[in-house]
Amino acid sequence: MTTKMTEKMCFSPSFDYIDNGVEHGVLSPFETKEIILKKGDQIAEGFKPLTNDIKMLKDVPVELRDGITIYTDIYLPITEKKVPVLIAWSPYGKSAGTAPRYKNLFNMLGMGNHWNSGLTKFEAPDPDYWCAHGYAVCNPDMRGIAHSEGNTTMIGSQEAQDGYDLIEWLASQSWSNGKTALTGTSYLAFSQWYIAAEQPPHLTCINPTEGLADGYRDLAFIGGIPDENFIERLQVNHVSAKNATREDLVKEMKAYPLANTAVWQDKVADPNKITIPAFVIASYSNTLHTMGTFRSWRTLGSKEKWLRIHDRQEWPYYYDEKNIEELRRFFDYYLLEKENGWTETPTVRYSLIDFHGGNKTDIPSESFPPSTSENKRYYLNGLSRTLQENPETKDATVKYTAGNLPGRSSFQLTFAKDTDFVGYPKAKLFMEVEGYEDMDIFVWIQKLDKLGNVLSEFVVPNHGAALQDFTQEGASALRYKGAWGRLRASMRHLDSGLTTDEIPAYTFDRVQKLSKGEIVALDIVLSPLGLSYKAGETLRMVISTKDELGSVMPGTPGCTPDNQGTHILHTGGEYASYLQLPLIVTH
Repeated sequence: MTTKMTEKMCFSPSFDYIDNGVEHGVLSPFETKEIILKKGDQIAEGFKPLTNDIKMLKDVPVELRDGITIYTDIYLPITEKKVPVLIAWSPYGKSAGTAPRYKNLFNMLGMGNHWNSGLTKFEAPDPDYWCAHGYAVCNPDMRGIAHSEGNTTMIGSQEAQDGYDLIEWLASQSWSNGKTALTGTSYLAFSQWYIAAEQPPHLTCINPTEGLADGYRDLAFIGGIPDENFIERLQVNHVSAKNATREDLVKEMKAYPLANTAVWQDKVADPNKITIPAFVIASYSNTLHTMGTFRSWRTLGSKEKWLRIHDRQEWPYYYDEKNIEELRRFFDYYLLEKENGWTETPTVRYSLIDFHGGNKTDIPSESFPPSTSENKRYYLNGLSRTLQENPETKDATVKYTAGNLPGRSSFQLTFAKDTDFVGYPKAKLFMEVEGYEDMDIFVWIQKLDKLGNVLSEFVVPNHGAALQDFTQEGASALRYKGAWGRLRASMRHLDSGLTTDEIPAYTFDRVQKLSKGEIVALDIVLSPLGLSYKAGETLRMVISTKDELGSVMPGTPGCTPDNQGTHILHTGGEYASYLQLPLIVTH
């Protein structure tokens, strides 16, 4: 039946589904039928012609356990053999590969659309490639989307159970070999944490390529600071042709501001329950997905699991020909039972970023961080504005005011020899506020070249003027600028069961406002990094009242901090603030 959690959710009317064969792709008009797509066909202008014949089962009804019917498109190779199926679970229209919004997005990123057949659901595998190699691809419209019945929910147990039901239905089809896998990026990745934790018997393996894992901590209240803007952007995809309603996370943010309520607890993934093989893809640069992907990797229950940390944005990575070929080796091994040596793949491969075009990638390791990584503290010196190996014996304060320039303070360390950091950084800051009762703190770890210039790098192909504009103070998922973290001081309470010396974790279940003159310890989790410094280059730690990285994607504002008054940072004696970094030690 429909999960009881829906009784606690807040709903709003879904957005109208425009059924004109354009808005949601040229194949979107609803009709349950079978089509043979022929080799050489071009689905739409600008897309590559099909490389082989494909059987399309269009708008296939699938009944879920509570009687709701959803609709899916299934692409099959023309073969008598039974085949495995790759599933792309998300609210992004099943036929929307040629939709203007996605064509325009990939053009903006510099990828164009020539790399795909037009059958590709957004962030999903291309059926043309996979059918040619003996796989089926299933693109569902989940509950409440387009012509699918029911009301849409977003992240959590309802989606997990629906995904379970679809997997078991697919495995029972006459063309199926009984093996299934989940794959895709972003929404299609984080849905995997929830569905796979339900342990559907016929889910064989998963391939989460960068996806958040906690609706509260990774999306709605990062660092305890509310951010409605990107959620509003996501929810526009909840379109219905049947007057459905949609779970409204913005309403839930207002109704349930703390993480210990049932709705938000339902949106915490439990990867420990995942026991099937997993090929996990991560990057340091994705300001929406990095934290959740690494957290899931750490707790993943699978005995057979691999982590690859790349140096690009998720879409250029996922659709790169060599990466697709490698993913096929993983799927071939588990879904087609081909002896191809996949299990010899290093457990972890990580990257070292240098911001000079000399990134090192696919560095093999048995773990992340690698065994040569040791946590080292660099203490803030408020007088010299430097980072140093030993704390000052006396406290020195640094003050900066919200709303005034510069609204931040920074501390620097210039390296005398080549230095690499790989692993989990954090900041411990002792702070107070004058003239207010709370603080939103933003921390940013930069790299400066030998001339003191701040370095960054694009992780998408387009480096043009328009993207320069968008990414200078925003669109942070498209341009990597270094490790980052944020925390609202009143939400600082640590979760004693999850916090380690390496990685702080918060309960977000109470509000502890600051009183006048109160100095509080703030343990701020920072995004994982693999960062390389040459001798003479400088690490700069920025502590700010503003979200200096800005929004995740172009056209969407970042969060609005709740800062007033003057922030006071303490840097010595009993208040020795420090930055802890995972230093690679070579003996």
